[in-house]
Amino acid sequence: MIFKQMINKEINVKKEVLSGLTVALALVPEAVAFAIVAGVKPLVGLYAAFLVGFITSILGGRPGMISGATGALAVVMVELVAKNGVDYLFLAVIVMGIIEIIIGLLKLGKFVRFIPQPVMLGFVNGLAIVIFLAQLNQFKVKGSNGELQWMAGTQLWTMIGLVLLTMVIIYFLPKLTKVIPAALAAIVTVSLLVNYLGIDTKIVGDVAKVGGRLPQFRIPHVPLNLESFKIILPYSLIFASIGLMESLMTLTLIDEITETRGRGNRECIGQGIANIVTGFFGGMGGCAMIGQSMININSGGRKRLSGISAAIFLLGFILFGSSLIERIPLAALTGVMFMVVIGTFEWASFRIMKNIPKSDAFVIVLVSIVTVFTDLAIAVATGVIVSALVFAWKKGKKIDVEPKVYENGIKEYYVRGAVFFGSARDFVEVFDIKNDPNEIIIDFKYARVFDHSGIDAINTLTAKYRKLGKKLHLRHLSSECHQLIKEADDILEVNIIEDPTYHVADDALA
Repeated sequence: MIFKQMINKEINVKKEVLSGLTVALALVPEAVAFAIVAGVKPLVGLYAAFLVGFITSILGGRPGMISGATGALAVVMVELVAKNGVDYLFLAVIVMGIIEIIIGLLKLGKFVRFIPQPVMLGFVNGLAIVIFLAQLNQFKVKGSNGELQWMAGTQLWTMIGLVLLTMVIIYFLPKLTKVIPAALAAIVTVSLLVNYLGIDTKIVGDVAKVGGRLPQFRIPHVPLNLESFKIILPYSLIFASIGLMESLMTLTLIDEITETRGRGNRECIGQGIANIVTGFFGGMGGCAMIGQSMININSGGRKRLSGISAAIFLLGFILFGSSLIERIPLAALTGVMFMVVIGTFEWASFRIMKNIPKSDAFVIVLVSIVTVFTDLAIAVATGVIVSALVFAWKKGKKIDVEPKVYENGIKEYYVRGAVFFGSARDFVEVFDIKNDPNEIIIDFKYARVFDHSGIDAINTLTAKYRKLGKKLHLRHLSSECHQLIKEADDILEVNIIEDPTYHVADDALA
């Protein structure tokens, strides 16, 4: 498939390769910045950007999507690195990859479609806040007691000035030209200014030496026992959850832009293989990158060749440009990350708050807050659960039961809506059991029973009518409901032609 793309029209190959070069130039500063956020050497972030990007471009389910080291993962990796060391991170990334492959093989990638839009808005807003807070550490230095403390005086103002200069260049340069990636131009400009004028500020080399070289295979130096597994498993689950959520949401976004369809489950497997390999070659792991993927798509990259080209160009930068990377001021990387924060945050969410249901606004704020204080995976899970409960509450209140009394004294109830745990109580309370005539019909032709709570509500009604000696008929229930209604033979009217066929979520039939 890749080679077929490469022998296509020359203009397509040029477009894909040039798009990959643009992406690679923009990947370098972010990979280094994310590595610093995670508390690891810049080379660890660069290796992840190369390996994850290269492998997912070949094996992933979305041509044109760019993967690499990301801020979403970096902000949760820092705790593991700080407590246990970088080798535990590598092992956690390997296990993360295994989990992602399992999710892909079980074809669970499609469930990203169930994430509501308010949860997605809260997700990206929370991610932006977390990345912003992580950058504040760059404004701290070690004091005489060895502990971090805020910069002061000239050192602080120099840092702020360089950060603002970086942000101004990134903001205004695209208005003049898009030939050069704005982030790259800003970093080069600030780096030249600092190095040629001898400005005293922190640089990447002060934090760690890059020492560009090919990734080397190594097994993480971690005791392979139950204790180590207990340490890394929670982190690996979080890494996999965050990585796949961000990857699949990015995949969905590119699908909409390009009017094509990626393969979610294949992307899960591709991400898993990439992270396993990355863990064995000293990388921090990664997932799809929304920003870099948009750069690639906007630059004309649509095929796998663009992602492969970006990874190969990035490897060239690692091997031959490491000394230059070490001279980059941390202020420039901080400025880049602040612009990532501004670009990631959904500012439109403030505008739409007054026009959307209060429950949706609450979910957006809730997910954002939970993201800041816990992690993205827990935040998204919380948002999905709350959204589901709100939906169930609203759906449950829409149950409609219309009574009709016939001349022969028989009373019939026509049920419309969903009978499930959210509506079961209201459903039962609608019936006037005490005052109803001796013969009652409940028609479910325009209703559907979804779960055991709905079945239990029907059983409750039948028991109450039977206790008063009244005859009850139930019409138009599915065959599965027939099996679950107690003493069904006495009360069910079976119509083979009209009775519906559907499944009920009930443990009794599992």
